[in-house]
Amino acid sequence: ATSLFQSTMGLATSVFSGILNFFIGMVFAIYVLLRKEILSRQCRKMLYAYFPERAADEIIRICKLASRTFSKFISGQCLEAILLGTLFFIFMSIFRFPYAMMISVLIAFTALIPIFGAFIGCAVGIFLIFVIDPMKALWFFILFLVLQQLENNFIYPRVVGSSVGLPAMWVMTAVVLGGSMWGIMGMLIMVPLCSVLYTLFRESVNRKLLKRQTPSDKFK
Repeated sequence: ATSLFQSTMGLATSVFSGILNFFIGMVFAIYVLLRKEILSRQCRKMLYAYFPERAADEIIRICKLASRTFSKFISGQCLEAILLGTLFFIFMSIFRFPYAMMISVLIAFTALIPIFGAFIGCAVGIFLIFVIDPMKALWFFILFLVLQQLENNFIYPRVVGSSVGLPAMWVMTAVVLGGSMWGIMGMLIMVPLCSVLYTLFRESVNRKLLKRQTPSDKFK
């Protein structure tokens, strides 16, 4: 009984701590957004005060690139998740799958995690449907595979892929690396971060090749 009470208290404490940290983060984010012009001006003044003008210009350029990349990635990922969740709700309602709304919302939330997220929602959905009707669980898995192909070939490349500007191999590497270091939050942060680093590295390579006047036929 003591161990059960301790585990329950530990779970309740962790949940409360997570909720508290979430609301503190939300309040801080709202405060930063409301004062972003003032904070931006203060940061610029500090950069030009302590760094050479050329270095300050480069830092500001990189910050603008990072801001655009993160903004496009987050908005694109949210739109892609909403579209995928809506498609699941429509088809699950047509074929009368149980828990259509709940599973669709779950898949939409988990789809915010690049590449692997939707599979987490699928696994939970299969389990919930299997309890009601094992055959419908099989059909749900088939529906998931069909919609996943639609997402990978049409929705994701147009909604998210163009905003990230990162090859698929490096997206996979970024997701795995971010997940191993910081969990789910790392998966979300690492993709746009790697996109910024990839863009900066590509610009550096192109500048060096242009400076050396390397013929283009050398790259074939």
